[in-house]
Amino acid sequence: MGMEKECGVVTVKILIAPQSFKGSLSSYEAAKAMEKGVKAAMSDCETVLLPIADGGEGTVNAMVEATGGKLISTRVRGPLGVSVKAVWGILGDRNTAVIEMAAASGLNLIPKNELNPLLASTYGTGELILAALESGCRKIIIGLGDSATVDGGAGMAQALGIKLLDAEGHAIPSGGAGVAKLRHIDISGRHPLIEESSIICACDVTNPLCGADGAAHVYGPQKGATSDMVNQLDAALRNLSNIIRQELRLEVENMPGAGAAGGMGAGLVAFLNASLQSGIDIICDSIGFDKHLADSDLVLTGEGRIDHQTACGKTVVGIARRAKLAGKMVIAIAGELGEGYQEVYNCGIDAVVSILPRCMERNDAMKNAKKLVQEATERTLKLFHVSHGR
Repeated sequence: MGMEKECGVVTVKILIAPQSFKGSLSSYEAAKAMEKGVKAAMSDCETVLLPIADGGEGTVNAMVEATGGKLISTRVRGPLGVSVKAVWGILGDRNTAVIEMAAASGLNLIPKNELNPLLASTYGTGELILAALESGCRKIIIGLGDSATVDGGAGMAQALGIKLLDAEGHAIPSGGAGVAKLRHIDISGRHPLIEESSIICACDVTNPLCGADGAAHVYGPQKGATSDMVNQLDAALRNLSNIIRQELRLEVENMPGAGAAGGMGAGLVAFLNASLQSGIDIICDSIGFDKHLADSDLVLTGEGRIDHQTACGKTVVGIARRAKLAGKMVIAIAGELGEGYQEVYNCGIDAVVSILPRCMERNDAMKNAKKLVQEATERTLKLFHVSHGR
């Protein structure tokens, strides 16, 4: 087990690869807190920190840093129409752009009391794609996490020259509500560089576009949708699916991942001929995850909340899947445990540890997340230490 020092003493190597604890810690901050906990329990072990982004915030920075690329700032239309400065990246190969939906169409760009997926649009994300194309990139990776939108990628399509028309031949309004009025798709004005480019969606969820497991029902409430809004948005996305079927001859409604980011998965496939790929695999490949995994003894991952949705393919499960292929033990540290969290035990995670040592208000836990993550990791590693006879 582990790496041998020159003196022959075996050293345990622990790979620390959490995603962010949203609202509390970035993935890097979480990794550092875990490392402190590890060292408090096993001071002589070796640690490797590989903070992971899930396609949402942090994806661009992680991939640009790992490949020696560069960051670019572009002013675009935010989800509710207000201009925002969005950062995207060009990777070290100078041909690949990486874009986060969150930068142009994200939840973080709207005050909580103004969230409204009936109005929020992906137009700004389309503008970032345009900027990447015109910069010379012919491969574009788009992270689909943390969006404020449920418009099926309609705004994105409009930004790239695609006409989405109502029954009278007028452009449909922005936002999820406008998609209900869609009757005709005209792709004749689509930006010509799209045909020359490869567009990849970094997507780690498998939700379909519509229905009980679809974009509106599963993700709408976290974007500000009431129960009535959810039903309205679901009907709008079903209309989008029907028009895409009729006019583009594509079936996207039940495609795994179609419901990602409020239906952006379906929109990118239908409007830009994009492919849906595992976001965690794209990111892990770019940062050399498997190279570090090979001689590790334990993988520590984690996120702010682990529940039944985590098992649908979120980051910690993607990490666990890779680790299990290499025969490694995986422990996940969770900010909180939600209903059905046990489902992740069927996805390669050996144990889940909550950071809460006692009853605590959620706000207090978030304020003290760094310390709580560190202490939970220390408790966990003491058990690992004992169980391996160290």
